Amino acid sequence: MIFESVIGLEVHAQLKTNTKIFCSCSTTFGASPNTHTCPVCLGMPGVLPVLNKKVVEYTLRMAVATHCQITPESRFARKNYFYPDLPKGYQISQYELPLAENGFIDIEINGNKKRIGITRIHMEEDAGKLSHNPAWSYSMIDFNRTGVPLIEIVSEPDMRSAEEAVAYLKQLRSLVRYLGICDGNMEEGSFRCDANVSIMPKGSQTLGTRTELKNINSFKNIEKALLFEINRQKETIHDSARIILETRLWDPEKNRTLSMRGKEEAHDYRYFPDPDLLPLVVDNQWINAIKAALPELPDEKKERFVREYSLSPYDAGILTSTRELADYFENCLKIFPRSKPVSNWITGALLGLLNAEGKPVSESPVSAQNLAALLKLIDEGTISGKIAKTVFEEMARSGKSPGEIVEEKGLVQVADFSVIEAVVSSVLDRCPNEVKAYKQGKSKLLGFFVGRVMQETGGKANPKIVNQVLKEKLES
Repeated sequence: MIFESVIGLEVHAQLKTNTKIFCSCSTTFGASPNTHTCPVCLGMPGVLPVLNKKVVEYTLRMAVATHCQITPESRFARKNYFYPDLPKGYQISQYELPLAENGFIDIEINGNKKRIGITRIHMEEDAGKLSHNPAWSYSMIDFNRTGVPLIEIVSEPDMRSAEEAVAYLKQLRSLVRYLGICDGNMEEGSFRCDANVSIMPKGSQTLGTRTELKNINSFKNIEKALLFEINRQKETIHDSARIILETRLWDPEKNRTLSMRGKEEAHDYRYFPDPDLLPLVVDNQWINAIKAALPELPDEKKERFVREYSLSPYDAGILTSTRELADYFENCLKIFPRSKPVSNWITGALLGLLNAEGKPVSESPVSAQNLAALLKLIDEGTISGKIAKTVFEEMARSGKSPGEIVEEKGLVQVADFSVIEAVVSSVLDRCPNEVKAYKQGKSKLLGFFVGRVMQETGGKANPKIVNQVLKEKLES
């Protein structure tokens, strides 16, 4: 029997507000344990939560960007469960009346678009952080994260492969970063997901028993975990065993999922409306203001880059993968308005450098202004493409402008016809056998001669003039 996988994702994105969702404590990451706390987020008796308006605004941005229907009156609910990192004994979330429902985003796989439905987007508070060490007889709790605002984005079970799930997550992460509502840092846990996975006979409309995967903190691990779990479920059914509704953890060291506990259902949490928080009313005026203030989003920007700059969809997709990289590209074009060479240098040399150093483009040692200046030097014939690579490396090391580096190191391209002609004559005189072979039809030796001339001139000779002079002399 042929099976197909069914995947739905629950994504938690930490909102980039300065303060928590129901109190004025800081949300800054990395502070000393238990220093960003107060009676409200610690759940002390007699305290009352006050909703942070910025949290609602950020959630509305995401709702509008994902084409969701916004609920005019939504409610907060208490999700009841006991765990040491939850000081109140319940989490304030939304259940029956979330802020947004029935949206979608489009993903692209191998040039084919697919629409992934979004069931709901709701606001909730984060829990604290537990630290475990096998050498300890106890666990440590840091409540700094308690009350940090989250949005939970729940997808429809529309994904049919690990590849589609990763594409959906990348698109979602790009979207929250473009909107400026979440930094998307998976390592710090500000963008994380749980995956619901099941399999069913191909062509069937009846979903199989699902498992929930937790503890996944990178795109690579998400893909590995999904592939493993899909194969595990197929093998289980082939062995005539039964899939159990459960929560499983991903073990990145052993590359496998492990059973954690039985899967909870909604009734296990005993949801009920939070009596301390009034219903949230959102009017059309606020929604329209949010729509008007939205930035150009990734798909729109990609389409514009293809249309306006004549880029391939692939190159446009890379350049618009983050808002910062798209801005870098367009800042280069303001100085050097030739899209193709700018795109080639950014997707090649610049991203190669940044990936090697693990830096985002916002921390690039080569500014957009300096990269554009380098391309102008190439275009004007001041330096060759080969010399430009050396200059780029020095720009990355020193932060100097390309003009300064070219002047300091004497890297100006040799374009004097008579100087190049003299070097070419010297090279040909020293290579009589190769000259004879070329004239007998081995035309590929032209590259050999070009290389020798460039070597003689330290890479400074103008390649066009070198080729021209060589052909004239070899074919005369």
